[in-house]
Amino acid sequence: MQKIYDTIVIGGGQSALACGYYLRRAKVNYIMLDDQEAPGASWRNYWDSLTLFSPAAFSSLPGWLMPESQETYPSRVEVIDYLTRYEQRYNFPVERPVQVQEVCFRDGLFEVKSTHKTYLARTVISATGTFRKPFIPAYPGAETFRNLQLHSSNYKNPEPLKNKRVLIVGGGNSGVQILAEVSKVANTTWVTPDEVTFLPDDLDGRVLFDQASARYYAIQHGLEVNPSQFDVGNIVMVPAVKEARNRGVLHTVRPFLRFYEDGVVWPNGQQEPVDAVIWCTGFGYALDHLDCLNLEDQKGRIEVEGTKAKAQAGLWLVGYGNWTGFASATLIGVGRSARQTVTEIQNYLEQV
Repeated sequence: MQKIYDTIVIGGGQSALACGYYLRRAKVNYIMLDDQEAPGASWRNYWDSLTLFSPAAFSSLPGWLMPESQETYPSRVEVIDYLTRYEQRYNFPVERPVQVQEVCFRDGLFEVKSTHKTYLARTVISATGTFRKPFIPAYPGAETFRNLQLHSSNYKNPEPLKNKRVLIVGGGNSGVQILAEVSKVANTTWVTPDEVTFLPDDLDGRVLFDQASARYYAIQHGLEVNPSQFDVGNIVMVPAVKEARNRGVLHTVRPFLRFYEDGVVWPNGQQEPVDAVIWCTGFGYALDHLDCLNLEDQKGRIEVEGTKAKAQAGLWLVGYGNWTGFASATLIGVGRSARQTVTEIQNYLEQV
């Protein structure tokens, strides 16, 4: 007879590993299915110079601190090494590469279908993140633009953009980090919906996590939350961004109106030739594998209570952003959601 797992975790990144840590302690029968060839998940695909926004000690998964970085903030390579060693340290039962295509629920069990095999489980944790769902806003004329367009998920380094005219679109930390290095070799323009705000130089990602935690606990205790109380800016002044500021390149302009064949048209009607556009415009949610369950709303989310799907017993979603737990898309923040999830799964398994 086919093996039935207590829990299947779909994903192999930081959210899946945090869940694995607590599942291992709970001594449930589980397996993790990762679609990557090696540990590190989406970190293996980010641009070369990416760094975290917080020191290693404040960027750790449950149970084991990230080793100290050679620099102030851990690099992409150091994060991959940490995730690899974390997985090895706890000997998680990971199968890879396994591309989960569909998750259905029949006769009280989840059928998790991959390219070559179907797995059965009493519960499922979806921890696939957002990287496979890059978002690019619709712009008139985009299909006529003859030059390069790429999302930040496909950007690696600035070398192919040398001496080009480049638009970098997006007001978050990814946009400004990419701007910081592309502006060294190319003529760049930074396009954002509004003026961006910057954290003070002496603050980093720790304050963002602390603010998210304070908001979480305020809501948990039924306190009234004033959004301005937690508005501390969104751009972290990592060393590369400080250097870009010193060069005077951290200036933004408002969005263009449309594309034409060789460039963009600005609100004043001026046409400007452009060689490349880098979209640093975020991601959706990689939930296509759950389509069989018919749970997504118009925003591409699944309604949850904490991390538990409201309309499908036995399904939990971890690490997709604040709707699955405050700061749950961060290394340090996902542990809280993972612990809650595994506690609920233990209780659920005792009842079925």
